[in-house]
Amino acid sequence: MRMRNILILLFVGFAVVANSQTRSRKSHQADVDTVPVLVKNYMDSLQSRRVAIDSVYAANDSMTVAEPDGRYYRFFVPLTFYHNIIESVFSMSAPSCNSWQNQTLLDIYMQRPDLVSGTQSQLDHAGPLIQPKEETVERDVDIVGMVSPKVKEERIESPINIIVEKPNFWSFSGDYNLQLFQNYVSDNWYKGGESNYSMLGTVTLQANYNNKQRFRWDNKLEMRLGFQNSRGDTLHTVRASEDLLRYTGKVGLQATKKWYYSLQLIASTQFMRGLKSNDPNVYSKFLAPLYLTPSLGMDYNINWLKGKLKGSAHLAPIAYKLTYVSDKKLSTRFGLDADKHVKNDFGSEITVDFNWQLAKDVRWKTRLYAYTTYKRMLMEWENTFTFVVNKYISSNLFLYPRFDDGAARDGKHGYWQMKEYISLGFSYGF
Repeated sequence: MRMRNILILLFVGFAVVANSQTRSRKSHQADVDTVPVLVKNYMDSLQSRRVAIDSVYAANDSMTVAEPDGRYYRFFVPLTFYHNIIESVFSMSAPSCNSWQNQTLLDIYMQRPDLVSGTQSQLDHAGPLIQPKEETVERDVDIVGMVSPKVKEERIESPINIIVEKPNFWSFSGDYNLQLFQNYVSDNWYKGGESNYSMLGTVTLQANYNNKQRFRWDNKLEMRLGFQNSRGDTLHTVRASEDLLRYTGKVGLQATKKWYYSLQLIASTQFMRGLKSNDPNVYSKFLAPLYLTPSLGMDYNINWLKGKLKGSAHLAPIAYKLTYVSDKKLSTRFGLDADKHVKNDFGSEITVDFNWQLAKDVRWKTRLYAYTTYKRMLMEWENTFTFVVNKYISSNLFLYPRFDDGAARDGKHGYWQMKEYISLGFSYGF
């Protein structure tokens, strides 16, 4: 009895060992052989279905779609058992346009059920399947335009009047000065002398046209008038100390950047009678004389020292000068024959006119004029130095040398003449 029990225990132990070895061998064999075979078979089934799909597309063009169908994802996700595939097999209706997809999955179910890893019930429990939409999606949508607020355009009842203004080629400028003087000397002043009062007003106006297309027209009007009163002049209460009325016009056609072909006209006379202290004679008056000088030549624009020195120089090899004297009694004083009103001359002319900003509050304005008939010479050089005190108050130093060999020669100065004054007063410019 005891021997039988021992034999039974040995047989059970041998069976357990044999079963364990068998399971270990089967498990090892599955790890080595079964997995590659399953993968190879699955890949072979996909390859065969691809050939079938390609053949279906080639045979029926109506099955071709522009975009991949969403149902293709079933071939590339873990294999799932779908209920509608079995339903389509046993359905009595005609096969749908995608029956080849269902047939492909059905073949895999029948041949390789071991590859199925899930069911549709599990998918339904997770959530509904998103079916592909058939409508066409529009592209190139401007998202900003869709979400931006719509601007409501106001409706204009009447048409808009558009005004197009022409460019203004005119420029205007001017200077005004009023100078006042007062000098008092008592009758018993130890050095003698006399009291006097004087006043001087100057106005300069300019109107220039430049169309930036080679044409320009410059106009300048200068007026100077001064009065003087002195106790020593018993014949005249007031007489003119400074008297000038002059217009300068210039028309130019651009030749180069700085040079212009130009036609210039200068007309000058005076406002009042010219008198001397305690002298009853009249030396000049309005239109006695009147000078008209047209000339033809070239103009050079001066713009130096970064705009501090500006002006022009007129060189005219051809010039005509008309001298008119309204009163025949004064004809001989201005080089005319007795009892003549008009005198004509031909010659050449040079006019240099510029402004120089010497310092912040110091300006120099000068005009050099020279005319010659090659028999006689006239030259005038006017210089005005302005010393600015503030915006409205300034002081002027005026120097005016003049040479004229057509006038009577003076025993002391010859043909030279000189005028000079210093003034303080009000000034304004624009």
